[in-house]
Amino acid sequence: MSAAVTFGLFSVFLIAGTVFYLFFYRSWRRNRELQEPFPASWQRELAARVPLYRALDAGRRRDLEQRVQLFLAEKTFYGCDGFKVNDAVKITIAGHACLLILARAYSDFDDIRSILVYPDAYHATGTESDGYVVSETSEIRAGEASTHGQVVLAWTECEEAASNPDSPHNVILHEFAHQLDYLDGSADGAPPLSGEQARRWQNTMTDAYEHLLNTLEHHDQPWLDPYGASEPAEFFAVLTEAFFQTPDSLKASQPAVFGALKDYYRLDPTSFGQQT
Repeated sequence: MSAAVTFGLFSVFLIAGTVFYLFFYRSWRRNRELQEPFPASWQRELAARVPLYRALDAGRRRDLEQRVQLFLAEKTFYGCDGFKVNDAVKITIAGHACLLILARAYSDFDDIRSILVYPDAYHATGTESDGYVVSETSEIRAGEASTHGQVVLAWTECEEAASNPDSPHNVILHEFAHQLDYLDGSADGAPPLSGEQARRWQNTMTDAYEHLLNTLEHHDQPWLDPYGASEPAEFFAVLTEAFFQTPDSLKASQPAVFGALKDYYRLDPTSFGQQT
């Protein structure tokens, strides 16, 4: 075989391998991962630590299990300040996080690479600029999300979400909602949308946000955790918590907002448990 032919064959194989890796490898790897059975121990952990899992019908449970299976295969967990990450920790976080993409494409979480878990609320430092003056800040946090593919969580807050399904607060849902918000490159309270859905979202959420601000300004009882009024990005994250944690209340007080979230997440949490 001549050198030219050998080089030509090598080039063909190289190009084919590159095309496969760039366009097909991830799908192939995921299909292979999902051929593995979902461990019974993980099912028990989901049932014990993700209350909404118990309310899903069999089909939805399987959908959640598959997303959790991929999540655990692809994301790296790190324990911080001496915290030990075990299966219970991973399942608790993955199970709640994957509720957000239960009816959406798993690829919405492609940019997430690592989850850092602290044993409790932790100190976070940053900087603030006031003109020419730059100062260092320090605050206590229960969680945070970043555009660099990291989610940071305090385990005590995650445990609270697992043990108190009626609470309006769920730090896991909150921080992973921020990750969905980041998908279009900015934390502006609007995940990637297009066309008529984007227009409806803008109008509905703008009206609701202004209504919440007005309610707080007049010291009336707000329909949402006041933290949601701090900025549009937090508004979306807090709304996501309410959508999954207290959907009946949100639907009753803000039906248009509930409808917009229902369209985005492609499911209706008020129907969970009706078929089980």
